[in-house]
Amino acid sequence: MDNNEVIEKVFEKVSKMENIGNLASYIPELATIDAEKFGIHIATNSGASYGKGDFDENFSIQSIAKVLSLCLAYKILGERIWERVGVEPSGTGFNSLIQLENDNGIPRNPFINAGAIVVADILISHLDHPKEDLLAFIRSMSPNKTVDYCAKISSSEKTIGYRNIALCNFIKSLGNIKNDPNEVLDFYFDICSLELSCKDLSKLFLFLSNKGKTVHDQLEILTRSQTKRINALLLTCGFYDESGDFAFKVGLPGKSGVGGGIIAIYPNEYTIAVWSPKLNLKGNSYRGMKFLEAFTTLSEVSIF
Repeated sequence: MDNNEVIEKVFEKVSKMENIGNLASYIPELATIDAEKFGIHIATNSGASYGKGDFDENFSIQSIAKVLSLCLAYKILGERIWERVGVEPSGTGFNSLIQLENDNGIPRNPFINAGAIVVADILISHLDHPKEDLLAFIRSMSPNKTVDYCAKISSSEKTIGYRNIALCNFIKSLGNIKNDPNEVLDFYFDICSLELSCKDLSKLFLFLSNKGKTVHDQLEILTRSQTKRINALLLTCGFYDESGDFAFKVGLPGKSGVGGGIIAIYPNEYTIAVWSPKLNLKGNSYRGMKFLEAFTTLSEVSIF
């Protein structure tokens, strides 16, 4: 079977499963989403693509956007970025404060909230117009030039973002936030509010499957070495304290978001995006995890 046939077969199988889990209702705007939405889209390095279900509908990509802000910061700072944020799995939830004091304010990795907040701080220090410049960076590698922040989602997160406020101020007290915490948090919440469809998402992330270059115009986003390191982080840290389970069952680098999205990368071949809003106990899309496990099992394709 080719990838399209596998998607059809697995989509039908997973659609018939009980849709277990809960919406990310602690973010008021995300609590209003139709919990039965389910979309898949694959984009290949050769230019082929295929979607199933609600693949063309925009959704809040949430923490998937942390990969994009990290790539821009990495592009600017190079290897010096790892002086501010680590590269180890956290073994804790995405919004945990537990390790920060012992680690002197250096977050374990850039995908937990603390790490992404530090990355936002780095971008503020190096960009004249951080919000606009990040959008320009994202649009430069996406066929969709209208990618934007969602004011409703961002505002909704700001009303309940007490733990992220605590994280930012705690890191500031330990010297690893250089700018005004209010400015850093405002930018961080906007980053997490980005909206894309599965179709847009799969095409946007193709550069991580294509040795750091966009497929549609061969623009270099990252070097080969940097791309390797980002993919390594996605494999080991992309799903917080469920990262090992994802690597074990799916076998691809990937990143989840509490909006129900997942992006997964098969280097040199394709990227695949899944969206299903109900989350499992670890905060990852229940159907998305099930789909990707069945997809790589049936296609017999993974990085291992």
